[in-house]
Amino acid sequence: MHTQSTAAWQHPHVFLGADHARNERRAWLVVGLTAAMMVGEIVAGIAFGSMALLADGVHMATHAGALAIAALAYLYARRHAQDGRFTFGTGKVGELAGFSSAIILGVIALMIGVESVVRLANPVAISFDEAIAVAVLGLAVNLVSAWVLHGGHPGHDHGHDHDHHHHHDHGDHDHGHHHHHEDHNLRSAYLHVLTDALTSVLAIAGLLAGRFYGWVWMDPMMGVVGGVVISRWAWGLMRGAGAVLLDTVPDGALVEDIRSRLEEDGDRIADLHLWRVGPGHMAAIVALVADRPQPPDAYKAKLGDLHQISHLTVEVHCCPDHAAEHAAA
Repeated sequence: MHTQSTAAWQHPHVFLGADHARNERRAWLVVGLTAAMMVGEIVAGIAFGSMALLADGVHMATHAGALAIAALAYLYARRHAQDGRFTFGTGKVGELAGFSSAIILGVIALMIGVESVVRLANPVAISFDEAIAVAVLGLAVNLVSAWVLHGGHPGHDHGHDHDHHHHHDHGDHDHGHHHHHEDHNLRSAYLHVLTDALTSVLAIAGLLAGRFYGWVWMDPMMGVVGGVVISRWAWGLMRGAGAVLLDTVPDGALVEDIRSRLEEDGDRIADLHLWRVGPGHMAAIVALVADRPQPPDAYKAKLGDLHQISHLTVEVHCCPDHAAEHAAA
């Protein structure tokens, strides 16, 4: 008699995005660029007695730290991907890092806004030429960083064929919704780069207006505008990452599709859970009530082409005359 060991029925729970390794390399490269710019500005500021350079260097340090969080999240998720302590893998470590970065962005926006308002009320002398040079240099570094991160969109991970219905996501049947593919960790790193680029552009505009037209108030006013824009970015990132951390339903249309496929011949769904376990990966647990229940594999087969569901669990409960009672009701 041939028997299979328990290991034959076990399966991994690795739900990292297909671009995880590439995104990790990009994140570390941007950390290096930002840190180099930070050290250069701080050293130059101390050496030349420039408060503008020193202040911008300290500002860059906050972004370097936030970008390091993103890079470390990729590293941690990869190294612990097979760790059994994580029930559904480490695919959501990036969401935690993204949520943390959103908070940091919000604090930065608040600091910029408060400092700008203070300077509007109490203007300070500005060394326009030096400040413009610093802003241009910072913008150049951020444009390079944005180029490095650009195109690092979360893709489709390799699937796992086993009885628990693991697949990789080709984006089919998602009714045009690709939010479950989004890598919030990569997005947080990109937003930090965009934040620096935005502040540099606004600073250049304000400084040029002050330098050539005497509109000294434009510099802090641009800071207020930047603070508002950055806070909106931070809120959007916080909402997106927070929704995944709280296991909100990632795709309502997919829920209805699952329901329509399984509720046939009197079978009814008693309980249905759908949530995201990583970039491009969703998990589902379905409890069915049926008069004449079929094996769970038969119901899984009905969802076989919904490749965005990377982990599917189906339980079936026998309830005689359920269909008749349901029809009568």
